Amino acid sequence: MTNFFLQALAEVGTPSVLGLIVIGVLFGIIGGSIPGFTVTMAILVVFPFTFAMDPVSGVSLMVGVFVGGYSGGIVSGVMLGIPGTPSSITTVYDGYPMAQKGDPGRALGIGVVASFLGTLISVAVLVFFGPLIASFSMNFRPWEITALIVFALTLVAGLSNGALLKGLLAAALGLLITTVGYDRNSNLRFDFGIPALGSGFEILPVMIGIFAFSQLLGNIEKLKDGGSGAKDINTNVMIPYGRIMKDMARQKLNTLRSALIGSLVGALPGTGGTVANFLSYDQAKKFSKHPEEFGKGTPSGLVASEASNSAVAGGAFVPTLALGIPGDLPMAIMMGVLILHGITPGPMMFEQNPVLVGAIYASLLIGAVVMVLCNLLLVRWFAKISLIPQQILVPVVLMLCAIGAYALNNNLFDIWVLFIFGIIGYLLWKAEVPLTPLILGVVLGNNLERQLFRALELNDSWLTFLTRPLSALFLALAVASVIFSLYQDRKIQHAKTAAQQENV
Repeated sequence: MTNFFLQALAEVGTPSVLGLIVIGVLFGIIGGSIPGFTVTMAILVVFPFTFAMDPVSGVSLMVGVFVGGYSGGIVSGVMLGIPGTPSSITTVYDGYPMAQKGDPGRALGIGVVASFLGTLISVAVLVFFGPLIASFSMNFRPWEITALIVFALTLVAGLSNGALLKGLLAAALGLLITTVGYDRNSNLRFDFGIPALGSGFEILPVMIGIFAFSQLLGNIEKLKDGGSGAKDINTNVMIPYGRIMKDMARQKLNTLRSALIGSLVGALPGTGGTVANFLSYDQAKKFSKHPEEFGKGTPSGLVASEASNSAVAGGAFVPTLALGIPGDLPMAIMMGVLILHGITPGPMMFEQNPVLVGAIYASLLIGAVVMVLCNLLLVRWFAKISLIPQQILVPVVLMLCAIGAYALNNNLFDIWVLFIFGIIGYLLWKAEVPLTPLILGVVLGNNLERQLFRALELNDSWLTFLTRPLSALFLALAVASVIFSLYQDRKIQHAKTAAQQENV
């Protein structure tokens, strides 16, 4: 593996390919920074330009967009409180509060460095353990993937900030939303006589509506109360390099754990960056000595989020290249690039095209270096978006969100979906219902249904989920996760009560 990786480094190291990687990273960062645009949209825009390129150049450009796009979500997440991509939702939890406290430069710097280290660790994992991970992921059948998704859904217990019942109801609502439209047996459900609902809701407009639009409505409410929004954020963004190095020195284990979670989850077909994001954030909270600080601007949450979602970028290539199974939509597009150039991803690719596989890993490595340099040098210019008055920023961001939703399928119905779910999200936010479990249910619902049906079609006995070791392990972890979260919430409540009694 290391031999053809070094050969590939020589091919990728030519000026023309390096230039393409830089262009790809910059475009990816810009795309990821715009709420509603997403890394998928950025990849789709660049895809046609690879038609006339050779395989190494085309793949290197796409990898650059991929790496830049996953890191670009930091800017909008930290400065606006709106995740630029689905895999940076938990970045908002601690990045936005840290920016509101007057430390946007620290938040952006920590996020960028964590993202860089996450990518590096995932490349190292792929270079040395890629074939082994590919072999292990072949053991995952529908039972194991179903159990893994159930485990991910139990994280709502740890992400509801003490409102466990509301969190569970929100997750159930998210799952219910994904049942709209035709099922696997072509039975139409919950269409209410509206033809457009036959194909169900697209995740992107729903997510933008619930998270971004409801946030914008909250900003409008602040304007009515006399606040400008921009006053809440220190717009003089300076990257405090020394302080960031000290922060990261305290996060060594958190960075390594989150990057490994991201690499492993990314290597599992059908999971993706959002699952890794929530898993690593939850684990960082469970291992933390101060879990009560999560969601209030702690570096630990920011590091867990960014290290894991960037590590997914590397791990996701394993099932795509080794098994021919794309883990998510961006990987499906990457497969299209390879097929366009006459290369069929699959178990034989490592043997038949080792240099191209190495070129992908080399592009990831170089892209990570370019990404951290671009972000640290230019992030303050991206961050200037917060200087724009909320009266102008809100309609502009809303328009970008609507364009992003429309551009997905060129369908006006998706814009209506965005507005309707934005209002629903705003009402739930006013009722203090956590929105994260709702998003998690929407993101994972379709895959859960698909894998569960496949498992039951292969074997209609539910006991199979308990007799298969890996499936049973994930279900046991799901139960343990809920119990541990209940214990942790109870502990935090006792600490709050004790603090209140002392103040009295």
